[in-house]
Amino acid sequence: MDWVAIRLSLELAAITVALLLPIGVFLGRLLAYRDIRGKEVVEALVALPLVLPPTVFGYYLLVAFGMASPIGRLWNELFGRQLVFTFEGLVLASVIFNLPFAVQPMQRAFEAIAPDVRAAAACCGMPPWRATLEIELPLAWPGIVTALVLSFAHTLGEFGIVLMVGGAIPGETKTVAIAIYDRVQAFDDVGAGQMALVLLVFSLATIAVTFLASRRVGRRLG
Repeated sequence: MDWVAIRLSLELAAITVALLLPIGVFLGRLLAYRDIRGKEVVEALVALPLVLPPTVFGYYLLVAFGMASPIGRLWNELFGRQLVFTFEGLVLASVIFNLPFAVQPMQRAFEAIAPDVRAAAACCGMPPWRATLEIELPLAWPGIVTALVLSFAHTLGEFGIVLMVGGAIPGETKTVAIAIYDRVQAFDDVGAGQMALVLLVFSLATIAVTFLASRRVGRRLG
């Protein structure tokens, strides 16, 4: 059992979800309420990871993060190390690749809020930031939870992006998906099966507990 790979996958998923929460809320709310110029282009860019194969998307991220790119050179100047084949690069790639899983459910949740609710809050003199925190976010909570669960589960099982951007460096970028693949390649069916089972049980438990909490919050708000 490669517990290091499992721990690394959980850390990657947790950090990805933590970063996607404010990004998803901001973009989801913006796309739901604002008729911005080029909105269709922004939505298409957000949804791009859904249609591109992970290896293709990973290749473009590898090029974008490499030392030949401005992003890669800037990262190296700031932190003294390259971005590709590092845990930091893996986190950044994971955030970008999981954008549609976070943004789209949140956008639909904000779109489902009746405009009269926001108008009533404004008539009561409630400032926009307070209306967002106290009214919109609680009402959009089920969609936010769905987005976070999808992002977490998708990050745990991601293979193509991890392999392209992170490689398979033990303790650095070798996640459980890569470790399972390596065990299968080595004909270690027992080891691969054990890690796959641990990942399956953990994912099911996380999803069940999260949706249970979401339903309870939804009942209290109702």
